[in-house]
Amino acid sequence: MTEKQPNVADMRVHYDRDVLNESDLAASPLEQFQLWLAAAAELGADVLIEPNAMVLSTIDSAGVVSSRSVLLKGIDERGLVFYTNYGSKKARDIAEHPQVSVVFPWYPLHRQVIVSGSITKVSREESQDYFATRPHKSKLGAIVSAQSTVIESRDVLETRMEQLHEQYPDGAEVPMPDFWGGYLISVDSMEFWQGRRSRLHDRLRFVRSGHQHDLSNPSAWQVMRLSP
Repeated sequence: MTEKQPNVADMRVHYDRDVLNESDLAASPLEQFQLWLAAAAELGADVLIEPNAMVLSTIDSAGVVSSRSVLLKGIDERGLVFYTNYGSKKARDIAEHPQVSVVFPWYPLHRQVIVSGSITKVSREESQDYFATRPHKSKLGAIVSAQSTVIESRDVLETRMEQLHEQYPDGAEVPMPDFWGGYLISVDSMEFWQGRRSRLHDRLRFVRSGHQHDLSNPSAWQVMRLSP
């Protein structure tokens, strides 16, 4: 017997966990983001898995938008940093259109952070510093996967992984491949979204007011309230 499908039109959540007033907002987008990220992390993995996960949207040469989840691995006054394969679909899109958007969907807190900005590669030295911190098998996985390319089966990956593990056993130094590294998103705007009752949500957006992208400098940003 076919199971009854849920009615998505009836799925509703009453957003009543918190409010976001201008007086609550930190002076800089960096400080505000760090406060919200800390609150998301405090929930624990049983409530919110990977609070550093963000949905990255890019656009290709034909104008087609693609989205996928990636992991934030650094944030400072420069912007947001993540790492990937430089031959991947997202990397090819970035080469065509170096403007991206990311969303942090912190649903248990009834919160989102929405970021838009320009994107560039970080230095090889910065990528190597991060690569050195990755678990051994994650380093091997970065070499194994020609990300976004078509493969015949999963056996292709498993076989290559076994071969690499023989070449670089546990404890061996694994070299960072040339086709792997980090990207830095220089922020143009960062919106903090707090769900509210009756769908009258709070939306406060930091918008870059000049040429500076410094997320830690309050004078570089203008705060706007947006209608929900």
